[in-house]
Amino acid sequence: MTDLLYSEEEEALRSAVRDLLADHCDAPGVIARTESDAPHDLAAWKALADGMGLAGLLVPEDKGGQGATHREVAVVLEELGRAVAPVPYLTSAVVATEALLACDADDLLAELASGRRLGAVAVALNVAPGGAYKVVRHEEGMLHGELTSVADAAVADVLLVPADDGGLYAVDAADATVVPQVSLDLTRPLATVRLDGARGRLLGDAEPAVRRALRSGAGLLVSEQLGLADWALTETVRYLKERKQFNRPVGGFQALKHRLAQLWLEVVNLRAAARNAADALATGADVDLAVAVAQAYAAPVAVHAAEEALQLHAGIGMTWEHPIHLYLKRAKADSIVYGTAGAHRAAVAELVDLQAP
Repeated sequence: MTDLLYSEEEEALRSAVRDLLADHCDAPGVIARTESDAPHDLAAWKALADGMGLAGLLVPEDKGGQGATHREVAVVLEELGRAVAPVPYLTSAVVATEALLACDADDLLAELASGRRLGAVAVALNVAPGGAYKVVRHEEGMLHGELTSVADAAVADVLLVPADDGGLYAVDAADATVVPQVSLDLTRPLATVRLDGARGRLLGDAEPAVRRALRSGAGLLVSEQLGLADWALTETVRYLKERKQFNRPVGGFQALKHRLAQLWLEVVNLRAAARNAADALATGADVDLAVAVAQAYAAPVAVHAAEEALQLHAGIGMTWEHPIHLYLKRAKADSIVYGTAGAHRAAVAELVDLQAP
């Protein structure tokens, strides 16, 4: 039977990442970044990728990576979710890396694993695994077209672009026009990518590479949502113990205890779903079902946790200076990232041959 509990090594990794993020991604700093022209924290990314070697966790050692598994990546994403860290870890170290692993593009893999370069798959962030995505025109070795809602494209060095000939092409970001889009989640910026005769290097078949990339992205996004929900619950409990009304802690009121108890149960169940999805990705056992189940459950819990945190922090929670708004925006945005909960419920029904009523 699979052991979904965290190992000693995973807990040590968590501690190290949390300490690093405490130094680099404190709430006032993240809020200040969202108000600037450079929302990405590339110093934090460098510390994670270069200092700790975390960009290459999914890449085998013989290809320049750490040779770890999706379980370790899940722990990193839990902590990134807890800090709403504005770093392109999910998009580069997971999604782009998985696409390259499907293509055996060893030179690019080594560059992404080292953190020297950042990659982004040029597919809209809301596309579910196996879903239809937009492609660009391939004509006489050149790529032409426009792709919207590409996450973290603004800081990517290489774009992995699907074309109408069925190929996946590596395009140097300098050869593309990247235009920022207004996005709800200020810590994961979106952009439109325009290609006007850009040269691309054929890596392999787009369909299996994109499917693998989005499936891993969806399965590991759940761990980010878990980190976010766990932060919201922990911070709300702490605040309600300190905040007093009628000369007693607000957390002592039974109605609030019931709300927090319900949220705690949801977060515990979310942890089980997230761990199962990460383990399935690591072992290859029932991956599609584990990912779909986890994604179907994760978004409503993460949104509920952030909403409860906002309401129960009362007036202070409504201010721009308090970071809760970042968590609520991330939770709401994540609820459509790599497919909605409804799309994943439909996938579960199909996978277990459950007929609609």
